[in-house]
Amino acid sequence: MVPTLRDRDVVLVRPDARVRPRDVVLVRWPERPRQLSVKRALRPEGAGWHVEGDNGAGSTDSRRLGPARVLGVVRWRLWPRPGRVR
Repeated sequence: MVPTLRDRDVVLVRPDARVRPRDVVLVRWPERPRQLSVKRALRPEGAGWHVEGDNGAGSTDSRRLGPARVLGVVRWRLWPRPGRVR
């Protein structure tokens, strides 16, 4: 998710938040049930969401894995640069 988020950023996820296009979200794919990823929600697709990373060239996302299940919306970065995630 570079430049929006970087490895080791600490974020706050709202599991009950309504997902909107362009939100940064925590997701899981059926093909990778043990892996959690942070991506940008683009549009509802089937039973999930089409999500993509902000760094298209370096991201494994819905373009390869199909729709993802959204577990929550990332609202805030707590560390190292506290602030709202957009």
